[in-house]
Amino acid sequence: MTSPYSPERPLRVAVIGSGPSGMFAAEALLKHKDFPVEVDVYDRLPTPYGLVRYGVAPDHLTIKSVTKGFEKTLADPRVRFLGNVEFGRELTVETAREHYDAVMYTVGASSDRRLGIPGEDLQGSMSATEFVAWYNGHPDAEAREMMLSAEGVAVVGVGNVALDVSRILAKTVHELRESDIAPHALPVLERSHVKDVYILGRRGPAQAAFTTKELREFGELADADPIVKPAEVQLSEAEEAAITDNTKKKNVEVLRGFAIRTPEGKSRRVHLRFLVSPVEILDDGEGRVGGLKIERNRLDEHGQAVGTGEYETLPVQLVLRSVGYRGVALPGVPFDEKRGVIPNEEGRVVGRPGEYTAGWIKRGPSGVVGTNRKDATDTVAHLLADAREGRLPSPAHPTREAVDAALRAAGADVYSFDDWRELDAFELAQGQTQGRPRHKVASRSEMLSIRRRA
Repeated sequence: MTSPYSPERPLRVAVIGSGPSGMFAAEALLKHKDFPVEVDVYDRLPTPYGLVRYGVAPDHLTIKSVTKGFEKTLADPRVRFLGNVEFGRELTVETAREHYDAVMYTVGASSDRRLGIPGEDLQGSMSATEFVAWYNGHPDAEAREMMLSAEGVAVVGVGNVALDVSRILAKTVHELRESDIAPHALPVLERSHVKDVYILGRRGPAQAAFTTKELREFGELADADPIVKPAEVQLSEAEEAAITDNTKKKNVEVLRGFAIRTPEGKSRRVHLRFLVSPVEILDDGEGRVGGLKIERNRLDEHGQAVGTGEYETLPVQLVLRSVGYRGVALPGVPFDEKRGVIPNEEGRVVGRPGEYTAGWIKRGPSGVVGTNRKDATDTVAHLLADAREGRLPSPAHPTREAVDAALRAAGADVYSFDDWRELDAFELAQGQTQGRPRHKVASRSEMLSIRRRA
């Protein structure tokens, strides 16, 4: 079949979301040789890279090196970054379909799951997602006042995000200055009263979802001891034999090492607890968190946690839930409320020719940054197959100029890739003067003012 696309009329694709999935999708679109492409990558924030900038822990700078490849993609003349454009407002489904042959949704999973227990809405109870956004300088969280007057903190969940927030709470300000943590978070963490952090898993150590590298870091903190109850990391011979995953085997080894380790008397302690479930967040009498009631569990024959009726109260004044992310519906786009994803068949949005999805909003919140490369590439392969077979709808106005005019008419103040590079250079230069890797700008208005000063 003769391709309908040419240098004068390239295949035009809108990618909604500039996190890892969106960037990997744009990269995959550039690699194919069948016909010319133009890719517009949108984000509601002025800054690109999504979870890499605002989700990856600020002290894990090596993970953020993936942005070097993203920068190369955005610098390609076939690609544009259109930041500070909100889908559903400045750019609607209808507008996108008028100007692009295909639209790909790669917006991740920005909400979180709740515990569903009494007291969850008390002051001092929040999602780990909110806390991560605050210390990573997300514009939505920049104005939030975070008081760390709590001496005890419970982090519910045993994934890497739970370990990240616990590690940030346990680190000294000297350790944190070596990261790109948001400037507004540093003084708050320096004044922190936190002494004990409790990481809580409802099942055993062999079922924990964190990775070994992140777990080992708790044995290397300057002023915090890892504490593990030996009884909570004991496994039967059958349980031991059932562990086939090497990461989980190593996790159990590290935890057993912590369990026999003599605490050094450091000023903070990180308690890694297993086979316990939160059942109630207690009120201190003034509407704030005054403790967390937990129940001890056992594993049944299917490996599921079952309560034993034995309870304990942890002396905490802050509870951070980290029990999973959840996708959020986009205006005008189908959404599976039960699963928290866009309904799709191998990345093709069900019942919507020319619309596609990739990443967490496609498959649910699983995997790490690199997992999204194959996921996005697979979706792009289906998009290109549809393009070759002539199955894509024909947009009425398939040009950059036409979509730019539509965005202006909708009141969009587009933040370009050049604008981002100006901000990036500013943050790096400011960080250098402070002896830090980066001085992250969290305020949207400041981001826009830096562009205008340039």
